Amino acid sequence: MKFKLIYPRWPKLMCQTEFHLPPHGPVVFAATLPLDVDVEFIDENLETLDIDSSADVVGISMMLTAQVKRGWEIADAYRAKGVPVIFGGIATMLHAEETRDHADAVFLGEAEGRIGRVLSDLEAGRLKKTYDHLADPPPIEMVGNARRDILKRDLYNYRGIQMVDLVHASRGCRYNCYPCCVAYLGGRKFRPRPIDKAVAEMAAIDNNRLFIVDNSLAQDTRWELDLFKEMIPLKKKWCCHPIEDDPKVLDMAARAGAWYVYQAVFDTSDTIRERIKRYHDHGIGVEGTILLGLDNHTEDSILRLIDFLLEIELDLAEFTVLTPFPHTRAYADLKRQNRILSYDWNEYTADKVVFQPKNMSANRLQELLTHAWSAFYRTESQGMKMATLFQKVMRKEKADGTLRPRNRALAQQTFGR
Repeated sequence: MKFKLIYPRWPKLMCQTEFHLPPHGPVVFAATLPLDVDVEFIDENLETLDIDSSADVVGISMMLTAQVKRGWEIADAYRAKGVPVIFGGIATMLHAEETRDHADAVFLGEAEGRIGRVLSDLEAGRLKKTYDHLADPPPIEMVGNARRDILKRDLYNYRGIQMVDLVHASRGCRYNCYPCCVAYLGGRKFRPRPIDKAVAEMAAIDNNRLFIVDNSLAQDTRWELDLFKEMIPLKKKWCCHPIEDDPKVLDMAARAGAWYVYQAVFDTSDTIRERIKRYHDHGIGVEGTILLGLDNHTEDSILRLIDFLLEIELDLAEFTVLTPFPHTRAYADLKRQNRILSYDWNEYTADKVVFQPKNMSANRLQELLTHAWSAFYRTESQGMKMATLFQKVMRKEKADGTLRPRNRALAQQTFGR
């Protein structure tokens, strides 16, 4: 069976430096396919999709709401040619009802141990419209190594510098943050992978730079410490979402190769200032993730927040506006209050205002988002700040003997130092 797995294109954030990371969902899904399935992967963000090329079945993996309308277009084109289409991924789960109209089948939930039956049903001519496993995830021990061999590796770099590979050490999240859909997708239960399996997968990745994509590593102190301890011998350099703000955990993370973290900055408090300082004190960089447009935000508070970000010396910052993605608390509140202005999923890119803010007009919030990007990067471009982060990681790699010659030469050519 020839299985064509497609990752639809989607737009980058406004003002964001253009680079692409290898997607995680498709390679995790590919690992669940039977061994006799011939997988061809197309990342439409970097490749041209040829609808006329042959396939026995097409799988469309959608992570983001901004991918869904393009995913539907692709599916409609293949189905018109008589090729069956199966959808999966986070955005499929968030938009399942609409996606069914464009699919032969939608798969909801985690795929380990389940896809063999779907393909058997397909071959037997009894494919179901929906395979719903959202409420019964497979045992976390079933999660194996992702199929990174389906990726075209040379596509994923930034100016010739090798980017990170994505990997996960856990699933689920015990938090239920206002703009986040994880509670719907995976429940509010933290499900860590066996540490030996997670570390073995990291060790097998032919890349010294990783992005641990877990929703948050700050969910179980003992688990964090044990995971980081086992990662030390790998000498990998990695970024992640928040690490627990505990000196023991931060110290162990730094010893394990923590490069930088994505840390939400939601106010101008001393708590945030001190947290950022503790990361820096441990040699860990910080990319602030800044969400604008919450109901407690006014024009003045947003302007003060932007000034604050410069004071605390963030290494990078990424600015977005509150976006009411389906199955989030934000969506439920704003829909109930009749404040959602658009249901055009192409607009749900997190840099377009699609709702009515409480304390300003939608246009004014859009202007403040643009101002935030320009103000933060006024004296040093995002590209240069990224270069500084890469220089830091290359110094660490050089110190422990893991800097690859190609990366060293390209770094000297690109950054001139």
